[in-house]
Amino acid sequence: MGRMNLIFKYSRRWWLLPTVLLAGCAVGPDYVRPQLDIPTAYSEPATGWKHAYPASAQLDAIWWTAYGDEALNGLMSAIDLDNQNLKAAEARYRQAQALLRASTSSLFPTLNANASVGRSQSANLGNDANSSGSQRGPTNQYNFSLGASWDVDLWGGVRRSIEAQAANAQVSEAQLAALRLSTQTMLLQTYIALRVSDAQQKLMAETVDAYTRSLEMTQNRYQAGIITRADVAQAQTQLESARTQLIDLEISRTQSKNALAILVGKAPSQISVEQIDDLPLKLPDVPVMVGSEWLERRPDVAAAERAVAAANAQIGVTQAAFYPSLTLSASGGYQANHWSDWFDLPGRVWALGAGLAQLIFDGGYRAAMKDNAVAAYDATVADYKQTVLTAFQETENQLTALRVLDDEWRSQQAALNAARDTETLVVNQYKAGTTTYLNVVAAQTARLNAENNAIQLRGRQLIASAALINALGGGWPGLGSEAN
Repeated sequence: MGRMNLIFKYSRRWWLLPTVLLAGCAVGPDYVRPQLDIPTAYSEPATGWKHAYPASAQLDAIWWTAYGDEALNGLMSAIDLDNQNLKAAEARYRQAQALLRASTSSLFPTLNANASVGRSQSANLGNDANSSGSQRGPTNQYNFSLGASWDVDLWGGVRRSIEAQAANAQVSEAQLAALRLSTQTMLLQTYIALRVSDAQQKLMAETVDAYTRSLEMTQNRYQAGIITRADVAQAQTQLESARTQLIDLEISRTQSKNALAILVGKAPSQISVEQIDDLPLKLPDVPVMVGSEWLERRPDVAAAERAVAAANAQIGVTQAAFYPSLTLSASGGYQANHWSDWFDLPGRVWALGAGLAQLIFDGGYRAAMKDNAVAAYDATVADYKQTVLTAFQETENQLTALRVLDDEWRSQQAALNAARDTETLVVNQYKAGTTTYLNVVAAQTARLNAENNAIQLRGRQLIASAALINALGGGWPGLGSEAN
């Protein structure tokens, strides 16, 4: 049963089952998943954690639908169709599958057929007493044969090689899944940045309108002799600064839109994303408990673990080289000078044979190759453990970020409400002539900063949620719509 556990999501290939079962009699160490000394809980308060291993399945969910944005859904659907990096990774996976099939063929005998026809003439050298040295007449030669050869896998070297190639194919598939998930996460975060730019542009456009009205008010009050020219200059400066910021925001939006185009495999001029006036994405609810077992779905963890399995099998391949090789062969066919004689008993030929070969001296080459395989295995074990630790780190970071940003969001909302109230009071006081326009500028600037900080903070929350989904290998149960 332990060996059957090697076949998880990245190796659902029924035709590999005989290979896995036969590998029990192969030389070299049987694969055992490396043991990890990892915490049973995150530092973030939670209960219900358990040990994490690469899992047998990913979530069956289109997780990005949890953000409730149709434009985002359309962009996500284009990734698999046109993203060139994913196409390259998918081709590498098909290449790994082809190599696996090629290595599996080594378990079976090879069969070849040969057929030939020829016409020849040889000289009579006069050995015959009745011969006078004349030439014999030309003769025909017809040959047909079938030959079979089988390198018997006595020590399991071939089976270990197939085991290694199967694990490599699983690595390739897991890497494809990891690239797809990271690309989807990158697209989501880029889309969030674009919508943050939209919301900031709306805010700055409204601010420009408000500052324009403030400038008109100060000009009217100046013409009435109520205020000095300094108030008009301050209002003019404030308005032009807002206009400058509004123009500058177009740069970040264009860069985000161009990045989205590349992620979906298009030239920047080939896509357009309609500009909207708000930040439409919903912030997914993170469950109270985020079990450590959810890290099992991370494809990079699965890829690292499968690389360990491949390196372990390679040790058996190098160890099998120390043992003799056995080759069985058989051939049979027909040979005759006339077509009519082809199937007669005298024209039949056959041969059977067996060969046993053992390399006696190689100057330490085989021992060195085994040492190399053991070192490679040790390296993959370390890489696997580091990948798991990094997965815990990334999850911890995003859990902490979401908790802190949630507290910050509530504080920012209170600050924004206070800034809005202050602006209203100061503007009314200015209209009543009880304060200077400098106080109005300060109040309006504070309100603008609070509005902008709230937009940026919401964007940071959305980006952190996307990063948490990526860290958990695709989210958590109940996130998004179930995939069909």
